[in-house]
Parts: sequence; structure tokens; C-alpha cells
Amino acid sequence: MNKKDLLIGFIIGFTATVVGSYLFISLFTDFTFLAGIQILKSQGNLGKISTLGTILTLIVFGILLKLNKEMMARGVVLSVILLAILTLFI
Repeated sequence: MNKKDLLIGFIIGFTATVVGSYLFISLFTDFTFLAGIQILKSQGNLGKISTLGTILTLIVFGILLKLNKEMMARGVVLSVILLAILTLFI
């Protein structure tokens, strides 16, 4: 059951980062999501967008800790670490 909770937390963390990035691009830029990703990648700002998207993940992490879902919270942290490493190579 612990591995299942860890995987669910990982998926929640990755999804929250994507949703946070989508909200930032759609609310604060004039681009659509996919065009915004391509333009910001060409400008070298993709890491900044993923960092801003991670703010929503921080909120999800706090909620999971409040609900005593520690393994899911670990999955969220794992997704943030993996996204940070992935951002270095993109």
C-alpha cells in the first residue's frame, strides 16, 4: 500500500505542477499553453515556468500533510525532485 500511495502522490505532484504552469501561462501571458511552452523554451525560461508551476504543488503538499498522508506527500516531493532534474536537461 505504501508504494501505491507514493505513486499516487507522484502523479498528484506532477499534475499540480502542470496545472500551475498552465494557469501561469494562460493568466499572465498572451500565449496559448503549447505556444507559450515553445516560446519560453526557445527563450530559455522553461525552468522558471516549472518553478512557478511548483507553487501549486506546495499547496498540495501542505494539504496532504494536514490529512496525515505522509507517503503521498513523499510522492509529491519525489515528483518535484524529478521535475527539477528533468528541467536541467531540457
